Amino acid sequence: MGETMRAMVLTGHGGLDRLVWHEAWPKPVAGPGEVLIRVGACGLNNTDVNTRSAWYSKGTSAPTTGGALDGAAEQDATWGGAAISFPRIQGADVCGRVAALGAGVDAGLLGRRVLVDPWLRDPEDPLDMDRAGYFGSECDGGFAEFTRVDARNVHPVESALSDAELATFATSCVTAENMLDRAAVGQDDTVLIPGASGGVGSALIQLAKRRGARTVAMCGGAKAAAVAAIGPDAVIGRAPEDLKAALRAAIGRESVTVVADVVGGAVWPQLIGAIARGGRYTCAGAIAGPVVEFDLRTFYLRDLTFTGATVVPPGTFARLVGHIERGEIRPLLAATWPLAELRAAQAAFIAKSHVGNIVVTP
Repeated sequence: MGETMRAMVLTGHGGLDRLVWHEAWPKPVAGPGEVLIRVGACGLNNTDVNTRSAWYSKGTSAPTTGGALDGAAEQDATWGGAAISFPRIQGADVCGRVAALGAGVDAGLLGRRVLVDPWLRDPEDPLDMDRAGYFGSECDGGFAEFTRVDARNVHPVESALSDAELATFATSCVTAENMLDRAAVGQDDTVLIPGASGGVGSALIQLAKRRGARTVAMCGGAKAAAVAAIGPDAVIGRAPEDLKAALRAAIGRESVTVVADVVGGAVWPQLIGAIARGGRYTCAGAIAGPVVEFDLRTFYLRDLTFTGATVVPPGTFARLVGHIERGEIRPLLAATWPLAELRAAQAAFIAKSHVGNIVVTP
């Protein structure tokens, strides 16, 4: 297979110009307990954008724009609040085939089509969140022809879906499932989903419906028809002047039991105000802005429960693969771009004019 590969390499924090295309980057070699994967497709996600731009840094309070941000610092520029080393190959959402095995790996994996669980855990204490890493952040990921990963993170998948379709699931669906787990969503719940047209938002619709919950999707008017086709019980605007009135018109009441949010921003106080007494708020993102107006009286007087949702517990990804293989969730592939055009693909991703997920193929 040769000793080099094509890869898109992140050279440092900043704008899209920090992504550099290489025709002959050193190809990784599978070490003990690892597999080498020939990448068929790799999905885009906000973690890639936020890490590149150092958006996670406490030095900035801007929305996710994808550009270099004033005040951002390398010391806390990643999801884990620490620095990373460059060069780095990003890309967490890999679908591909196992091309080589390191020592001690089950020979039955060779040639299998697999998905990669992007959460890297300490095998001695997989529940320790402080020791968790993310594929394409704390190690090289899938924006290349080949990638290597611990064999424990590899999940064979039996499906008629294409590599590109399968690459839409990993980050968005595992994030959504983790949010719903943290909020203990069940069949008696009504879940409000801001940003419902994005990868996580659209996954939240499907996975909450799978649990028997009622769903209310929030999105821009131009995307309403496409979002409605995913199957929510109601669709309302992404930033209504009066959210309670919009809910009353859509579902006959002014409140929901759960808000599952990846948006934040200016609409946030209205989201919290629409949660029924004793309800729950779960959050895994803040693309419209991480700093919000928070009235503690609403929080404690209404007996609300807030949960953050980032590090995903072991077993969640395997559950997702089962959903895929049984056809319980469907892919929402918005567009496929060549890996060499990742800059343009990421610009389209940041523009948020699509519904679902964008994928690149080597």
